Amino acid sequence: MSAKLQVLTDSQPLASEATDSDSSAPEAEDRYQRIAELAYVKALQRGFEPGHELDDWLEAEKEIAGYAPGQPQP
Repeated sequence: MSAKLQVLTDSQPLASEATDSDSSAPEAEDRYQRIAELAYVKALQRGFEPGHELDDWLEAEKEIAGYAPGQPQP
């Protein structure tokens, strides 16, 4: 194998060498999607009254993370 070809092939990661960040990308996308959907439901339940978007999102994040609304966080 020529030196140039060796350098090119060694610099390319193999599919079996996937990093943790590669495998967590779908999980992060799924989490984001669940938060977005729950935030939408919260907005829907309050009639889409403006000014509460961030509250809806933060509450949805907490619920997805496993904290019940109104409960203190550890």
